[in-house]
Formats: sequence, C-alpha cells, structure tokens
Amino acid sequence: MSGQSTVFHLAGRTIAEMDQELLAFLKAKVNTFIKWDLVRFFHENPHTSDTAENIARYAGREATAIAAELADLAESGILVSHPLGNLPIYSLTGDARTLDLIARFVAACDDRQFRVAAIHYIIRSNKR
Repeated sequence: MSGQSTVFHLAGRTIAEMDQELLAFLKAKVNTFIKWDLVRFFHENPHTSDTAENIARYAGREATAIAAELADLAESGILVSHPLGNLPIYSLTGDARTLDLIARFVAACDDRQFRVAAIHYIIRSNKR
C-alpha cells in the first residue's frame, strides 16, 4: 500500500483497525515487551511502590533489564517515580485517564487478534 503508513495484516485484523487511542498507547508508551509486562504487572498490582530490583523480582525479570524501562514509563506518565535515598521508587500513576487507558489496553490484550497484532507491531518496530 503505497503512500500509507505501514499496515500489518494479522489474524483478520490490521493494526490500522485498532482503537486509535490504544494504538497510540502501544506506539508511544508500551513499545517493548518489557514495558508491556510492567504495565500488566502494575495493573494487576496497583498498590505496588518499590525499587527496580524488587519489581524485577516480582515480575520475573532482571533488574538491569527493567531499570531503563521503568524510567521510560515514569517519564511517559504511566508510572511515578520518587527517590528513597539514592534509589528511585516506582508506583502506578493516579491519573484516572491513564488508568482507564491501561485497563483498556490490558483488557484488549485478552483478545487474541489484538494481542497478535500488538506483538507483531512491537517486533517490527524494534527491528528498525
């Protein structure tokens, strides 16, 4: 399709057919698998407030692998960060609009077609 942005056709659905707000959320904020895991983790554990090392342990990841991703999520408004001594402590934002968007994203991930399209998008976008 010349002249259009990249469109991925997967399982009967294209990225272009996704809810545009969820697509923007995926592109700008949840653009890696680690961020996806962290968004789901904080959605399922909304009262968590902890260091990267402890969050990594709870989420089944290495602290070195998630530290930059946590910082990116805080910078993008998904998480908030505050210092405790020399360590940043991360917790889920309290912003109602962002929490609603996170809930919609996590619910959409239960749909196989959405999930496959989102996975494909992340893989393709991270190859660039």
